Amino acid sequence: MEDPTVRLPYLAALTTLLSYGLLFVFGQMRDLFRKLVDWFNSDSKNLQGYAPICLGLEDFYTRRLYLRIQDCFNRPISSSPDAWFDVVERHSNDNNKTLHRTGNTSKCLNLGSYNYLGFAASDEFCTPRAIESLKRYSASTCSVRADGGTTNLHVELEELVARFVGKPASLVFGMGYVTNSAVIPVLLGKGGLIISDSLNHNSIVNGARGSGATVRVFQHNTPSHLEEVLREQIANGQPRTHRPWKKIIVIIEGIYSMEGELCKLPEIITVCKKYKAYTYLDEAHSIGAVGKSGRGVCELLGVDTSDVDIMMGTFTKSFGSCGGYIAASKEIIQYLKHNCPAHLYATSMSAPTVQQVISAMKVILGEDGSNRGAQKLTQIRENSNFFRSELKKMGFEVLGDNDSPVMPIMLYNPAKIPAFSRECLRQNVAVVTVAFPATPLLLARARICISAAHTREDLVKALKVISKVGDLVGIKYFPAEPEKDQSDPFRKKLQ
Repeated sequence: MEDPTVRLPYLAALTTLLSYGLLFVFGQMRDLFRKLVDWFNSDSKNLQGYAPICLGLEDFYTRRLYLRIQDCFNRPISSSPDAWFDVVERHSNDNNKTLHRTGNTSKCLNLGSYNYLGFAASDEFCTPRAIESLKRYSASTCSVRADGGTTNLHVELEELVARFVGKPASLVFGMGYVTNSAVIPVLLGKGGLIISDSLNHNSIVNGARGSGATVRVFQHNTPSHLEEVLREQIANGQPRTHRPWKKIIVIIEGIYSMEGELCKLPEIITVCKKYKAYTYLDEAHSIGAVGKSGRGVCELLGVDTSDVDIMMGTFTKSFGSCGGYIAASKEIIQYLKHNCPAHLYATSMSAPTVQQVISAMKVILGEDGSNRGAQKLTQIRENSNFFRSELKKMGFEVLGDNDSPVMPIMLYNPAKIPAFSRECLRQNVAVVTVAFPATPLLLARARICISAAHTREDLVKALKVISKVGDLVGIKYFPAEPEKDQSDPFRKKLQ
């Protein structure tokens, strides 16, 4: 669905459409010649009588567009995802159809990892405890939570998460994606109604589809349209029978990962209360990263956590680990323990990853005996706001809100995706570019993720490189602001 937060310039829209049109036409011509060659080739490897697993039209985008620039994606690294990391160099002998790793690496400034608070690298408090838990519990529980996969660390983490987010109880899972896709179908099914933000994450989309419930979408981050959808659906009731809905759940995100935008949580909560709809809040990118004490958008926007019925989050962003959680009432958590397949049938989180989250959370709370947690939270906020402000001053179209560590830079044109990514990498700045199907076809972007581990010198270097590449590629869609304050030594370095 189209992103209402993006102001697509007419010239950019025209050139982008023209570029994709040319790629499509030439791709179809190449497919035609390929079919002719296969038809004349008597030694064709196609299995007679079998339908093709990958149909031509279904993988057209992959073959004719993605493979041409796949060196910009899936870049392997050979170090921890700290502020700087080692990117493995690759080469191709067949126009990017296959890529081969070399023995060389490039040390690059990391602007792509979700290492918001810097816990993904070695930490003086977290790392020794994670290593000790590995020695004591081994690398895996080799069991599901319902059998022998629950250690005392799992119990401690669930109690700590509940206390951290301000809910009575919580339940942890081994994967953030599965937390959404497996929990949502358990919460409601046929006869239920899910009202989802149009730009919700794919894990929410798949969870909603798999639930069997009726799914309706409201315009991204627009409480007024949410109210219209709720009023209409409540008035009409279930399809065909028009019976009242068994339950209604509104699903939103704290920070939208492709937009860097904070949800309008207070207004959405007001609408949900008015129409007696439950609220499901995905805080994958906001928990630990925003709020005075890192407790997410509820703390940042002044919303009582008791007004949010179900809170979801992941440990992969701010805590330097893996997995996810659901925090809610004790009744809901107990219900999930008896019914959620991700709890009943999936191997539990490994002890070292659990210990990493516990230790990181204690640092954030100041329970490690230091103020490093508060310093990290201050650093991520200052870094994010500084970087976003400077990018906008340079003339880039940057999405998102202040305090958000996620900041997409709009690229639009397909040719600018590899041009921006490759040129930044040549200058030792690693960025993530995002295109269809993760975004709408015309709205390709580079997604910058800021970390508390970045120093101001790191950010200044990144800004200089991005500004230079932006001029070269032509993605400064707005006029640059004139410099006003020359007293800041870091701002002088940008010139």
